[in-house]
Amino acid sequence: MRIGVITFPGSLDDRDAQRAVRVSGATPVALWHGDHDLQGVDAVILPGGFSYGDYLRAGAIASHAPIMAEVIDAANRGVPVLGICNGFQMLAEARLVPGAHTRNAHQQFIRRDQKMRVENATTAWTNAFTAGDEIIIPMKNADGRFVADAETVARIEGEGQVTFRYLDVNPNGSLNDIAGVSNERGNVVALMPHPEHAIEPGFGPDTEDAMSSGTDGLRFFESAIATLVSL
Repeated sequence: MRIGVITFPGSLDDRDAQRAVRVSGATPVALWHGDHDLQGVDAVILPGGFSYGDYLRAGAIASHAPIMAEVIDAANRGVPVLGICNGFQMLAEARLVPGAHTRNAHQQFIRRDQKMRVENATTAWTNAFTAGDEIIIPMKNADGRFVADAETVARIEGEGQVTFRYLDVNPNGSLNDIAGVSNERGNVVALMPHPEHAIEPGFGPDTEDAMSSGTDGLRFFESAIATLVSL
């Protein structure tokens, strides 16, 4: 399985995402924002960072990058697409997932190991989980506050498009503690925390078992592989 990771000007976690793909058992393919070619990959990841310096709005300029036309087409064809942090912002700006993002409610950049609950375990990127699982994933953002109008929130809550919800603390003021969402089809998933930083013992978040032992993020990438195998 070949999973593409797109690099934009200002991407910070593209190499980490490539490593997560490799550790999970798939082949990472480096893709460039200025190209119109997904190189025939089976799935796509939009990584975290500060694309174009977050000018205008976080993810807004990147959502119009040349390769995004190909991403939008692929997503509409059912190709699995994952947006992480800045990638979430891009997918929201491109209208591939619902909602938008504003500055964190406390107006500060935040970095923490965040507990979340899995709300939907049927998507292309969450099927290795069980609904109700509580996981710990690192997060780091300044514009991570998920917002949407009341009608949109009611719709995505009712249709199961909320994929993850913050537990214990809402780190950025997101509505309904929403940490991640999907499109209606479930092939496009986006979340603010960084699963690529929780894939190997010794390098992940602290857990009750041991320091730096968390590997909950690996199941995101294993889910995508399972989805592709089943097609």
